[in-house]
Order: sequence, then C-alpha cells, then structure tokens
Amino acid sequence: MHVGLMEGTIRRGTLAETLDAVVTHGIHYLQYHLSTDVPSLAEIRKELDARQITISALSGTYNMIDPDVEKRHAGLDMLRYVAEQCAALGTSIITLCTGSRDPQSMWRAHPDNNSTSAWKDLVESMEKALMVAEEYKVTLAFEPEVSNVIDSAQKARRLLDEMQSPYLKVCMDGANIFHKGELSKMREILDEAFALLGDDIALAHAKDLDRDGHAGHLAAGTGLLDYDQYLGLLKQCGYDGAVVLHGLSEEQVPFCVKFLQEKIDAL
Repeated sequence: MHVGLMEGTIRRGTLAETLDAVVTHGIHYLQYHLSTDVPSLAEIRKELDARQITISALSGTYNMIDPDVEKRHAGLDMLRYVAEQCAALGTSIITLCTGSRDPQSMWRAHPDNNSTSAWKDLVESMEKALMVAEEYKVTLAFEPEVSNVIDSAQKARRLLDEMQSPYLKVCMDGANIFHKGELSKMREILDEAFALLGDDIALAHAKDLDRDGHAGHLAAGTGLLDYDQYLGLLKQCGYDGAVVLHGLSEEQVPFCVKFLQEKIDAL
C-alpha cells in the first residue's frame, strides 16, 4: 500500500508548483479533481510523469438521489466528462457518492434516505452511470457513508449484488461507517465491513473521527479510528493501492504522511 493524497489539499500558483510541493512530502499518488478550467490533459500528464506521480482515481461525485432530477442529469453528464479523461490521465477508477435526499448537500443525512423511493432512484442512477462506465471501461467506486443512502456495509453489499456489474466497486473509508451508538463496537463493525466488501475495494481513504453518527471529519491519526485494524484489514483482503489522505489541512500533511507511512510499514 502507498500513501496518497487528495488533490487540492496542497495548492500553489501553478500546477507545476503544486506538484513540486506534493512530492516534497514523499507523495506520488493522488486522487484528482477535474474541472473545465484546468490545464490541458497533455500538460497535466506531462507534469505528473515528470514527478512520477500516479493518479489513483478521479473524483466523479454527484448526488445520485438528488430530489432535483435535473441535477442528477447534470451529475451524469459530469461523470461522462470525467470518464472520457481517465485513459489520458492513466487511471481507470472514478469515485462516487451515492447521495442524500437533502436538497442542499449530498453529505447531509435526511430521513428519506431510507425510503423505498430513494433506493429506486439510486438503482436507476447507478444503472445509467454503469452504462458510462462500461462504455469507457472504467470502474466506479462508491463510498458507504452514514449520511448517504448507502450508509452501511450491508447496503453496499446489497447494491453490488443488485447491480451485478464488474464496473462497480467500493471506495472504503473506515471513518465513515459508524452509526450513532456503534463506536464502542468498532472492531466488530470494521471486521464485518471487510468481510462483506473486502473483495470489492478499488480505493481506500484515510481520515479520522471523534464521534459516531457522522462521517469522519478529522485528519488521519488525530481521532479514534483504529488504524492498525483498518490497515491490517486492507492488507488482509489484498488491497495494495493508494490510501488517500483527505479531510486535512496542508499544515497537517507532514504529520499524517508520517503517521500513515509508519502504520503501513509496520504491516
């Protein structure tokens, strides 16, 4: 496994300056966000290759069960744009958020997330997304998260089984799966999550949490997540890709990289 970083954590005036700052921390794996005002793909790839930086995944998150259907359509269009860029940037993984019925934020819980209609809309959105994935031969990695319609490993397994697609996998973040009252059962819940999803993990994230019932919002190594267990389970299921740090400030990068690298080396 390798220490990775979410692009945007470190920013400088130019792409070259930003990437120079990234590699000073020994980081050579990024999850990348594309926008329409970025440098050309050829320039991005040139700068990445010059520093031996690998794009582990592109971000394709949108609210897949947004109550506004037009926003879902716009999200799917964005996903297609991202899928079109994957080959040029040397990656085949796109991360997804399954979404929330909250009209303002896909990261905020809503009581209707557990409704039959929310599941139906998710399946419909995912079927369309997987048509894009199949066309471009990319993997969609959705993230189980307590505030989303897929709020547990059990629901993630249900979605994988229902979709039956080789292009659908999981982005695992150990800090995102604890409902209210579950933190005391951390080891049991992590074990169960990996038993259900370990064979389908395409990407791993690294951040931390200080309470259950909410997605983790702390930098890795500054909260309560048992990283020895989390990383041990990733290794046990054969995961050997990047563990992407996010939810941290640039000032926290040195500590988090050292923390995560030492944990990985100890395995």
